[in-house]
Amino acid sequence: MLGGAGAARAQEVVLVPDRVIYPGETVVMSSLREVTLKPGKVRPDGVATRAEELDGKVAKRTLLPGRYVAAGALRQPWLVDRGAAVQVVFEAGALTISAAAVALDPGSAGDQVKVRNVDSGKILTGTVMADGSIRVGAT
Repeated sequence: MLGGAGAARAQEVVLVPDRVIYPGETVVMSSLREVTLKPGKVRPDGVATRAEELDGKVAKRTLLPGRYVAAGALRQPWLVDRGAAVQVVFEAGALTISAAAVALDPGSAGDQVKVRNVDSGKILTGTVMADGSIRVGAT
């Protein structure tokens, strides 16, 4: 009896694409299907097979139907696109300076990107914030 219960627990349900997902395409739950692994088979390391690992991410390369998705084949969606107008913010204590800039790199929250100040033309490097602004520090 105990062996049967252990075997039932060993079976894992994973998500895999049910159609081709192309680079740059956002992965949505409707493009995934559940697959139950055969008894005794475990999910390989380094693959994304759960909803929180896949849903809303963007494919970096082609994802094939029925195949595991390597975690490195996905990225967070860009908050800032190359060429987009962005707000650059510098804060030091009570001092806050903001300026308009153009993003030279795309980026997600936490990514380092280069931006060009619209007024001065100076290129700065900053961190993409959750609201899409770019935080720069003193250099």
